[in-house]
Amino acid sequence: MHATTRMESSVSLLFSPLTLPSPRGGLTLSNRIIVAPMCQYSAVNGEATDWHLAHWSNLLNSGAAMLTIEATAVTADGRITPACLGLWDERTKQALGDTLQRARQLAPHLPVCIQLAHAGRKASSALPWQGGQLLSAAQGGWQPAGPSALPQLPSEPPPTALTVVQMAQIRDAFVVAAQRAARLSIDAIELHAAHGYLLHQFLSPIANQRTDNYGGSFDNRVRFPLEVFAAVRQVFDGVLGLRVSATDWVESGWDVSQTSEFARQVKALGCDFVHVSSGGVSPQQKIAVGPAYQVPFARQIRQASGLATLAVGLITDPQQAEDILQAGDADLIALARAFLYNPRWGWEAAAALGGQVAASPQYWRCLPREAQNIFGEVRIGSR
Repeated sequence: MHATTRMESSVSLLFSPLTLPSPRGGLTLSNRIIVAPMCQYSAVNGEATDWHLAHWSNLLNSGAAMLTIEATAVTADGRITPACLGLWDERTKQALGDTLQRARQLAPHLPVCIQLAHAGRKASSALPWQGGQLLSAAQGGWQPAGPSALPQLPSEPPPTALTVVQMAQIRDAFVVAAQRAARLSIDAIELHAAHGYLLHQFLSPIANQRTDNYGGSFDNRVRFPLEVFAAVRQVFDGVLGLRVSATDWVESGWDVSQTSEFARQVKALGCDFVHVSSGGVSPQQKIAVGPAYQVPFARQIRQASGLATLAVGLITDPQQAEDILQAGDADLIALARAFLYNPRWGWEAAAALGGQVAASPQYWRCLPREAQNIFGEVRIGSR
């Protein structure tokens, strides 16, 4: 049964509450807007910085129902770039926890999710605005590893093929990172199995050409991601979900039918939501980009699995988001770059659809006349 309930068309679904299930009893979101994880490439040795303080406190005031912290590496060599956020030791935990606590003091109370990740063969990359290519040791890089000794790009040196022992170590690193997140009072965890990073690499026959029990057949390729998920579920009783690439956009690659079956299997292990994106594992991908271009994948996976489903990707207009929910294509709407461009997107959506959002009192008197009711019955004067 889906986490959402269809409502009369006169009532905005985007601004109706939704409860995500979890072993500890569930997490109620005030609306259906999620801030998707967005890498900021602004950490120092994996530690959160003042950039994250400004970024998080701003987005906690966005009108969304939950903020998802960017891809956070569970090991130092699992970072995408040397400037990526981490949660692999007490030092990175302390920096993330202190920064998040300060951000929460500057904004309304809002649930926070963290995306735990390992970049696999895409690790040791330059910052996007510095080219994004693999870094050599002389450039501050390190040797990446993946399911097989196959590079992301033909021009790149191959990664190290992981041994079963090394895979178990990575699985355990996800577990310990989840335990650290729980100690930081983070409400939800999203495991990153999308965009060509390690868990997606195991799923896709493009990146995974192993000949052992972790490669070849569908059941073998999903084995390691399922093991990681099950291990994290065992130690984390909050909301736990998964981000997936529904398709590689490459013939004979990972596709939406396989994703749907994977979603059914991970649901049986206690998954609470699935966040549906696409692509990232191959430069051969041919993506049919357009408004809401990934929504049909979300609909198919939602129907197949019954999981609470997040739609994401070129969803930019409040009515567009509302229509997706009303059509039953998804339960939640995630936005990333739209919030970078317009950090108050949730306020504007509330004004357009008759919803209400929370905001810090310092902002209460800023609203134009047509948006006067989005903060509820707030009244503030001036001296």
